[in-house]
Amino acid sequence: MISPLEGEMPDGAEGGNASSHADGAAEERPTSATRDDLSDTDRRRVQAVTRPATDFSKAEKFEAMAGGAGTSIASVNQDSFSQFSANITFAEEETFKLGNALFRKLWVSSPSSTQASDGLGPLYNARACQTCHLKDGRGHPPEGSADATSMFLRLARPPKTDAERAAIARHEILNFPDPVYGTQLQDSAVRGLAAEGHMKISYTETPATLAGGETVFLRRPHYSIDKPGYGALDETTTLSPRVTQAMSGLGLVEAIHPADILTNADPDDKNGDGISGKPALVRDPVSGAPTLGRFGWKAQSATVRQQAADALAGDIGISSPDAKRSHGDCTAAQTACLGMADGVQARLGDTEAPDPVLDLITFYSENLAVPARRKASLAETLAGKKVFYETGCISCHVPKFVTRRDAANKAHAFQLIWPYSDFLLHDMGDGLADGQQVGEASGSEWRTPPLWGIGLTNTVSGHTFFLHDGRARNLTEAILWHGGEAAKARDRFATLEKADRQALITFLESL
Repeated sequence: MISPLEGEMPDGAEGGNASSHADGAAEERPTSATRDDLSDTDRRRVQAVTRPATDFSKAEKFEAMAGGAGTSIASVNQDSFSQFSANITFAEEETFKLGNALFRKLWVSSPSSTQASDGLGPLYNARACQTCHLKDGRGHPPEGSADATSMFLRLARPPKTDAERAAIARHEILNFPDPVYGTQLQDSAVRGLAAEGHMKISYTETPATLAGGETVFLRRPHYSIDKPGYGALDETTTLSPRVTQAMSGLGLVEAIHPADILTNADPDDKNGDGISGKPALVRDPVSGAPTLGRFGWKAQSATVRQQAADALAGDIGISSPDAKRSHGDCTAAQTACLGMADGVQARLGDTEAPDPVLDLITFYSENLAVPARRKASLAETLAGKKVFYETGCISCHVPKFVTRRDAANKAHAFQLIWPYSDFLLHDMGDGLADGQQVGEASGSEWRTPPLWGIGLTNTVSGHTFFLHDGRARNLTEAILWHGGEAAKARDRFATLEKADRQALITFLESL
């Protein structure tokens, strides 16, 4: 049991002044080089508390409370990622639970007598958010022909003209969809319409030898589309597999001041350490302002709300005020799809999921608590933490931040959090490359994923598949797939004594 006292905020932190979401979105935040939400005194305190550890003989103060005062200390079980932030108000608990109900809501095809759940598809991957984000946890590669709902193929082609390249450079578009199949492969469709096909995966295995003679087999996936329903894809379209990510702590990530992310960026590697770190600049779809992307495997989304709106439209085919696509991902070439009924009803406005619905789903997504660390103070965990630091993992997996004082949600304001990510793009090498550009991210660049909660993957999701396509079957394989900028850290791991490798894994399992 972890004492709640371990979760007290840094001295004097009490939440600060909340500002409206709209005000924050209108700022030219990516250009902010310093935190404009702190006094000089606060700034010094934040710098001190976020300095990397040098003493590994004991846990750091507040280390067990990975999500600050909102950390969940509920019993560890399959619901560990589904708890609400511990510091939201009683009234907000009701909002959270209403959002949870909508997150689980099963949408139906139109026309329907329900008049509250209409609008599914016509092409879709899932009927509910919960279907892909089961227990709010991590997705996995399909196991069997009928199981692909927590992983899908993103489709895109590269720019072909100077005008298209300029549009990407101006952050007007991330990339270009397949002219027939659109932005992702939908493996389901409403009655009377053909699905787009099904993802097909095969693996080849190669051995990797570690110090001491231990051999690990890494499986390399190969992707294709089985029975494409609308003919061939464009010959330049690339397939990018994506498993769904765990939902914990999203609101806290959104509350990190952009200056704290930008301070770790070194896109030209001026310090010569082999680690670059490139910020992903995207257009906020609501304000139109250039904004720091920090969500998604390629950091293609700036806000949780945008993530929710895009997922509703792309995965389920449900329009919302921020993504008014009542026919989801239907393209101009899919005329039968565009001719199907949608779920827009005049009494609800011009979308299938109007503002109250999108607001509630967003609130739910922003306030899923980060679970408390387990065994953070034990000697074997601390030994692994030391190895994690010494092998250079913290160059990208930055341990901690203090969120902004003026966060839109008071519960997220001025919290010491431990996501273990820099939220920047890094070249991860040819082994993990998907060849698909997404805005600032090249075909081999990926955003550093947060590690908090990673040790509970098996408990919550019932598997230990990691990386963007779940090819790694455990944490050791995930580390060994690291290449590019992370190759040096990977090689250090591979040459460690077996006991040190196990210590590092023990540390990761405590997160």
